[in-house]
Amino acid sequence: MKKFSAFVTLCGVAVSGLALAAEKLESGLPVGETVPAFNVRDITGPAKGETLCYRCRYGAKPVVTVFTREMNDTVTDLIKKIDAKVGANKDKKMSAFVVVLTDDPDTVEPKLEKLAKDEKIENTPLTIVEGVTGPPEYKLSKDAEVTVMMWVESEVKVNQSFAKGKLDKKAIDALVAETRKILN
Repeated sequence: MKKFSAFVTLCGVAVSGLALAAEKLESGLPVGETVPAFNVRDITGPAKGETLCYRCRYGAKPVVTVFTREMNDTVTDLIKKIDAKVGANKDKKMSAFVVVLTDDPDTVEPKLEKLAKDEKIENTPLTIVEGVTGPPEYKLSKDAEVTVMMWVESEVKVNQSFAKGKLDKKAIDALVAETRKILN
């Protein structure tokens, strides 16, 4: 009977582990992978109005990229904190950019301009990629509302993704803390 009871307990632990693993949303490039080039339309950055590759422009610098399908208060909080972190780490050449994935860029563009102005986002360009799937090489999950990747020397060091409504203050604080992995 003890063996059976131990077996049932072990099965319960295994099922719990699988449930936790199933909750982890995979989106974007895995840690250790090289970051490929892709173009965005810059809405608020130094190349406003241009289509360019910020991945290329930033080169080997430490970079935070936020891919999002929606601009809401929580995503705005994340962007503001990343923007402040970039400003505080100019000496380390830290950079960031936000990529809004949208099928309606003409509607999103004025909202991003207003957001940057109202929230004083000065160090982090807000950009658009037309289409909700994003750059194909980045393997962004359709279930991820937000995917945050951090890299240095074009190698992914951090990748976190969040389903709709799962990005919260605790997660934002953890993401900001993770920038230490790219600030050597």
